[in-house]
Amino acid sequence: MKIMPNRLDRGFYQYQEEFEAKAIEVLRSGWYVLGKEVERFEKEFASYLGVKHCVGVASGLDALWIAFRILGIGSGDEVIVQGNTYIASVMGITINGATPVFVEPDEYFNMDASKIEEKITEKTKAVLVVHLYGQASNMQPIADVCKRYNLRLVEDCAQSHGAKFDGKMTGTFGDIGCFSFYPSKNLGAFGDAGAIVTNDDRIAEDTRVFRNYGSEKRYYNKVVGTNSRLDEMQAGFLRIRLKYLDELAQEKKGICERYLQEMQNDKLTLPRTREGATHIWHQFVIRTEERDELIRYLEEKGIGTIIHYPVPPHLSEAYQYLNLREGSLPVTEKYANTVLSLPLYNGMTEEEQEYVIDAVNHF
Repeated sequence: MKIMPNRLDRGFYQYQEEFEAKAIEVLRSGWYVLGKEVERFEKEFASYLGVKHCVGVASGLDALWIAFRILGIGSGDEVIVQGNTYIASVMGITINGATPVFVEPDEYFNMDASKIEEKITEKTKAVLVVHLYGQASNMQPIADVCKRYNLRLVEDCAQSHGAKFDGKMTGTFGDIGCFSFYPSKNLGAFGDAGAIVTNDDRIAEDTRVFRNYGSEKRYYNKVVGTNSRLDEMQAGFLRIRLKYLDELAQEKKGICERYLQEMQNDKLTLPRTREGATHIWHQFVIRTEERDELIRYLEEKGIGTIIHYPVPPHLSEAYQYLNLREGSLPVTEKYANTVLSLPLYNGMTEEEQEYVIDAVNHF
């Protein structure tokens, strides 16, 4: 048996007729940019999250860097972010000329809220929280710190569509929530797509203008903006996926619960969920000191895996200029050397699940 780490085609076939009908509908409409599909998706996703505004953009990275641009955070400013995130989170900060200040993650792979306050300086302007792997971060203490120091709070929800902390959706705690709808996400499009969500009317309006060349009215430009628009086809596909998002999340939760119950191997540390948080299981991430051996063993059995992520941003070539050496973030680096994502996707059969579990248990 051959099992890939992810299977995007299964998600398509589950709702094939609806996706194909929507594609024809959009093609026949004659309107392909900022039309009714985008408008309707924005309203539907905002309603799903319980937030006032959703503004569709071209990608998750665009959502991040535009968010900080709209907030006026740039050169000379610092933004606190966890060290073990995907590099796009950090790029959202540095594209604007601001400096990332890294804090260590907690045992749930999310930002350690107890480490934030010690990193705050007079240059600190914001905290960027990343809800990694699909689990909501420990938001109340983070929000409290931001309020106490008058800091902006931005959430990177690229992997947490529908996850909650204390019953409240990720993306709705801070000034701005940034979403990616990359195809592998739980709410995935069939290409690049993203969104900014907010309860702030001014932020929403400024984002709508900025994403469209800085134009509120065609050919009349208020600011120097960018071209970052969620297109009609992707918005149409996302509307279909959104209808089934809770159902799809429940399916992945069932797979992960089976993994947690049936995987028994002392060489592995299985993921845990914080009390008060929900997990939508974007990834099922284990830790092991024998990662390379496990990868090879599973490959021999036809089972694919992915490392999310092998090189933490502070050690990447792109951020050498920050002068952060190996050993500066020991927990982050420990995770980078030991994490491994096992196969997980909608449409995964019971036979495939059993095959993965059996292989892991016999390692």
